[in-house]
Amino acid sequence: MADAVDAIIAMWAREKPELDATPMGIVGRISRLSRLLDKELKDFFAEYGLEFWEFDVLATLRRSGAPYELSPGALLRTAMVTSGAITNRVDRMEAKGLVERLRDPGDRRGVRIHLTSAGLELIDELMPLHVANERRLLAVLAGDDRDTLTDLLRTLAAGLGDTSLG
Repeated sequence: MADAVDAIIAMWAREKPELDATPMGIVGRISRLSRLLDKELKDFFAEYGLEFWEFDVLATLRRSGAPYELSPGALLRTAMVTSGAITNRVDRMEAKGLVERLRDPGDRRGVRIHLTSAGLELIDELMPLHVANERRLLAVLAGDDRDTLTDLLRTLAAGLGDTSLG
């Protein structure tokens, strides 16, 4: 079975036969798959009136455990965006009633981003549906293939330095 990247590599082989374009087979597929998966996830979350980044904030707060709150800095470390973007995102989610800012009891100047009961209810309802959607997206792969791909992607991510959330 051929894909779009095979066509690209074949074109390079025709135009520059001395060029070993095999790395493009991996990097190109990862890049293209990232875009395809982003679109699928964006469409899925739109069905629930959410942006992907809103789901990410809800999921991050939920998996942090009770009382489902983090400092803006801790939230920032998992989101890989600027502090201004986090402020904007929290503002928008606060307006929807999904999160709230609470005074940090350990630091009078600090705040904590807290999952509201509506936010907790939404993420608890959405997580099983999200996982089922991801399972649907990966259905073309057999179980052993998924395990192999997981191991290979983990090795690549770790090799590129992605070894922690911070």
